[in-house]
Amino acid sequence: MYYSNGNYEAFARPKKPEGVDDKNAYIIGTGLAALTAACYLVRDAQMPGSHIHVFEKDAVPGGACDGANIPGVGYVMRGGREMDNHFEVMWDMFRSIPSIETEGVSVLDEYYWLNKEDPNFSLCRSTKARGVDAGTNGKFNLSDKASMEIMKLFFTPNEELYGKKISDYFDDEVFNSNFWMYWRTMFAFENWHSALEMKLYIRRYIHHIGGLPDFSALRFTRYNQYESMILPMIKYLEGFGVQFHYNVKVENVDFKIGGGMGPVRQHTGTGQDTILKKQAESGVFVRNPYSSPTKKMATRIDLTEADGTARSIDLGESDLVFITNGGCVENSSMGSQTEPAAWTPEIKPGGGWDMWRRIAAKDPSFGHPDVFCSDPEHSKWMSATVTTLDMEIPPYIQKICKRDPFSGRVVTGGIVTVEDSNWLLSWTLNRQQQFRDQPKDQLCVWVYGLFPDKPGNYVKKPMQECTGEEICEEWLYHMGVPVEKIADLAKNHANTVPVMMPYIDAFFMPRSAGDRPDVVPDGAVNFAFLGQFAETPRDTIFTTEYSMRTGMEAVYTLCDVDRGVPEVWGSVYDVRNLLNATVMLRDGKPITDMKLNPIEKTVLKQVLKKLDSTDIPMLLKEYGVI
Repeated sequence: MYYSNGNYEAFARPKKPEGVDDKNAYIIGTGLAALTAACYLVRDAQMPGSHIHVFEKDAVPGGACDGANIPGVGYVMRGGREMDNHFEVMWDMFRSIPSIETEGVSVLDEYYWLNKEDPNFSLCRSTKARGVDAGTNGKFNLSDKASMEIMKLFFTPNEELYGKKISDYFDDEVFNSNFWMYWRTMFAFENWHSALEMKLYIRRYIHHIGGLPDFSALRFTRYNQYESMILPMIKYLEGFGVQFHYNVKVENVDFKIGGGMGPVRQHTGTGQDTILKKQAESGVFVRNPYSSPTKKMATRIDLTEADGTARSIDLGESDLVFITNGGCVENSSMGSQTEPAAWTPEIKPGGGWDMWRRIAAKDPSFGHPDVFCSDPEHSKWMSATVTTLDMEIPPYIQKICKRDPFSGRVVTGGIVTVEDSNWLLSWTLNRQQQFRDQPKDQLCVWVYGLFPDKPGNYVKKPMQECTGEEICEEWLYHMGVPVEKIADLAKNHANTVPVMMPYIDAFFMPRSAGDRPDVVPDGAVNFAFLGQFAETPRDTIFTTEYSMRTGMEAVYTLCDVDRGVPEVWGSVYDVRNLLNATVMLRDGKPITDMKLNPIEKTVLKQVLKKLDSTDIPMLLKEYGVI
């Protein structure tokens, strides 16, 4: 497996790998990573669909990418997905997945047309004082000191960030800025989360710093993530005869460790690119410190069938296993209009965390799940889906988002954060209707709170103790609904379904190298890890792209597909993006306006003078740096 860039390999079709017709694949989970692996097995590894078996512990596929109208409960989405135009693997796959709505076009086609015709941007990023626009005006409001703190983190070596928290590098200069409000609510970061992940995010999305305040950097699907992404993939795979096994729990995967050296694979091959070749030779892609070349082979899958029957599948070297380890929506619980969502963080057999713990005990290179799942109080937050039932609530929504929510086009253009909410409440309406069967006079609003254990401003108790109706009351209060109307509107004019997710931010917990297993560990014969808790270089977790990238890398490695995996977009190596981000973070002010002492001013002046005879001043002026 090697990385590539450009379009030389992007549109090429690989030859059929030798011996693939004699292989079988067993995929654990049906999240985005697992389904992507299945799609690449079919499309590029050209494995017969009947040889591919996908095991799902639930009755429906999709993992965290859900969306459903549950009888007796209502519409519910645990979360949403924000896409970027440089999700290279995602678009590589979706160009081949047929639309389930429009004959003859791909999911990528319809997505591209939609976002060109109806581009995303927000007209109100945040509110305060019960529905009043907070007036951020697209500004980050970072002091020079805060800008330097961000810059310092950006340039700190990864190794120095292992096990460190964001609060070890930022203080109130950053935490009290608009920048942090934008950032923490968009990505669901908390002050105590990983400084390493914060740095990786800044580097990964340096090209979108300017689009952060108004969400113009983002793209969204037409419907909820399940109907827009998961269903087309399922239909595609079923068309090739892929075998889906629902209500089947994989309890464990057993391994044989030892018996010689395993396959020797470069972390990245040389491909066609001289820069990537140089990276491969120089060892820039740091290896898992727990890795060893010892042969490691998956030998058995233990599972429990839907009827409770336990059985095992014996594995040979030609039986490939793709393991979704961990899971951000594991142990989620759903409440209702009249019941709060339960707090049930206890890890039980048959889930992704329990299985990973069993697997991790077999070899140090298989990761350390307890780094991520041992402190659910610091990895939790709550969401809720509010469905408005008539025309009573929509005018309050329209007043804030400044758009007709029934237009079928962009509504809020991303989350609206309530700056003075004790729960740090944010809410959004994507294009309506969010569900194909949703009545035309109803709206589905997604609400989430980063601090569910704090008492609300209107409902004087923690979000996690609230019924759906009470969460709706708190939301309506912050929307500016007259107090005398709140109770009636929440009870009789909306249906709200709360969801508690103990491990939704587990991947942001402070970590070190080796805490996540490599997608294909050194010495692995016939297995790979998938999803948000597998390690792939340079990309950032909590994105659709990360999940899909692990699926592509796993298949390309184990099946020896001779085509490049597109590398993570290299914006961090583009001087134009770096210069632009430097100025954008300072709200358009050049660095020559920074508050410098006399010695620093003199040094800067001398440096700029020495550069006068080069093209550099022209470049700096072009991007407003000086």
